[in-house]
Amino acid sequence: MHGTDLLTDAFGRIRQAVHGAVRGLTPDELAFRLDDDANTVAWLVWHLTRVQDDHVADAAGTSQVWSDDGWDRRFGLPFPAEDTGYGHDADEVSAVRVPSADLLVGYHDAVHDRTVRYLATLSDDDLNRVVDESWNPPVTLGVRLVSVVNDDMQHAGQAAFVRGLVLRRR
Repeated sequence: MHGTDLLTDAFGRIRQAVHGAVRGLTPDELAFRLDDDANTVAWLVWHLTRVQDDHVADAAGTSQVWSDDGWDRRFGLPFPAEDTGYGHDADEVSAVRVPSADLLVGYHDAVHDRTVRYLATLSDDDLNRVVDESWNPPVTLGVRLVSVVNDDMQHAGQAAFVRGLVLRRR
């Protein structure tokens, strides 16, 4: 098995977790907050997908699915197109309202598909290429992609947890 095969599997597991976290939730349930500072399922899934879109596009030297395919217009969020949700405060989290789970899943699936297509172009040697020299040690493409997997899976798990709270309230 090659490193790119492992990454493809990992991104597929994120996709499964995202689908499971949003499946069957209403717009109000997607926006449920445990308290005024808590993240919502909608924000968590949007954010993890924006991070994946942003980081993979940067690594691939391409533009993002968010703007390329008009997802930014479909979501209609009050943020600049380059916003990924990093550092959002409570008010910004509450601004991520979506009309349906399908919109979240659609965007995530589009990003997942582009990610998998990109991974298919890589060799194990490509994963050793340095993509960020501002860190010590410098960050390789493989490390960057594992970082995205780690961040995304944590947020997907958080979304699943919030989903569980939502379902207990039904």
